[in-house]
Amino acid sequence: MRLSHRPLPRTLARLLALLLALSLTSQPVAAQSMSVLRDTETEALLQDMVDPLAEAAGLGAGSVDVVLLNDPSINAFVAGGQRIFVHSGLINAAGSANEVQGVLAHELGHITGGHINRMSEGMGNATRITLLSALLAVGAALAGGGEAAMGVLAAGQQAAMGNFLAFSRTQEASADAAGLDYMQCAEVDAHGLVTFFERLQNLEYRRAIRQDAEAGYSRTHPLTGDRIARLEDELARRSQGLPPSADLSASITGGPAVPGAQQVVNAAASCAYHPAPPDPDLEARFQLVRAKLFGYLAPAERTLATYPPSMTDAPARYARAYAYHKDALMDQALAETDALIASDPDYPYFYELRGQILLESGRVQDSLDPLRTATRLSQSTPLIASMLGHALIATEDPANLDEAESVLRAAVGRDRENPFAWYQLGVVYGQRGDVPRARLASAEQQVMSGNPQGALMNAQAAESALPMGSPDWLRAQDVTLQARGLLERQRDRN
Repeated sequence: MRLSHRPLPRTLARLLALLLALSLTSQPVAAQSMSVLRDTETEALLQDMVDPLAEAAGLGAGSVDVVLLNDPSINAFVAGGQRIFVHSGLINAAGSANEVQGVLAHELGHITGGHINRMSEGMGNATRITLLSALLAVGAALAGGGEAAMGVLAAGQQAAMGNFLAFSRTQEASADAAGLDYMQCAEVDAHGLVTFFERLQNLEYRRAIRQDAEAGYSRTHPLTGDRIARLEDELARRSQGLPPSADLSASITGGPAVPGAQQVVNAAASCAYHPAPPDPDLEARFQLVRAKLFGYLAPAERTLATYPPSMTDAPARYARAYAYHKDALMDQALAETDALIASDPDYPYFYELRGQILLESGRVQDSLDPLRTATRLSQSTPLIASMLGHALIATEDPANLDEAESVLRAAVGRDRENPFAWYQLGVVYGQRGDVPRARLASAEQQVMSGNPQGALMNAQAAESALPMGSPDWLRAQDVTLQARGLLERQRDRN
């Protein structure tokens, strides 16, 4: 045997390159950065929606976080851990709080089913099929059958994709079944899951997405019509006092039930089907949040067309206040907030909006009273307290620095993942000449904002200047280690 520098035949080179590419794509890929929307009112609503479902799932209230992403598409997903990501487009598309709860229950089914961890199983099976077909194709190419080799490879890729899609559909059906069970045990009307799927189906019709059985094999999710039909049948069955179907997930996908499905069925069987009527308070809060997000995210002209001045309910006024603020129509925006506050003087988020409008319009001193009221009524929730701290600093009055430091320290004490509050706290320390703590606050902000190099520099500088052994000195060490870890992961990715 001797080394040969003869170039490979073109077909074989292409096959080997593809084989290498396939092996690389089987490795974890860093997720694209997404814009997270932080809003106290919205986060509190979503938490109140998911908590009873999480308890029904055996996870416990407060154990599952819901994160809102600024994305107009209708989607929600889990990405490991007990955290559900919801797109703003889903909130806009949903017709009721009950529909959003249906989506959250479905996503809880993915969490309790360990579907993210099991996804590697489905990918592994598909990868093995693809690699085997690629090796067979390499053999065919070496034998001189270039066209046959490409045919073998194409067939293998199709088989691998089919295998993975079937695996994905089974997981989605399992999450449907689990979500229905959790809604039943939480005494939440599970029809919200069905009506949300009906909205998706209508959207698919408008986009001319195929709904036939053949098209179903090329989807990651079961056909929406099949999901609706089976869930409706199951709800009818349970409303008659009959036990849950043992094959719910299998009936949606047309395949075998997933492992653990029977345990889910057994758990649901212990819960009587007594859905409570929709919670009017939860529904009213949802309609406010839905309008608020629309007004905040949509162009002002679109908001005013959707919520014209002839609509005088609270959600419409909420949306218009944001639209007028975007168009720098401060008097109209404040008139809407005045009407909102008059309708519910104890609702903190109306004061928050009024304070925000005044602050961002340059009337800093006038913004303090509504922001103080919002902070008090919301029991000093971190995001609202952070805005008050920012306003106090913006007055440029040294007499306000003590109050600013107090509210900002309380904010980061309750929510350390609040880069805005850390930045403002750094400003307070900087204005007082407390450079070490200003640099530590900057490091906290930078490590959460994707700047580990800056965080490392500031944390090390803070550590060298702070009293050894003090809480801030120890925290500077922690941030240093965190920043170094982030830098190492960045280097590994590159």
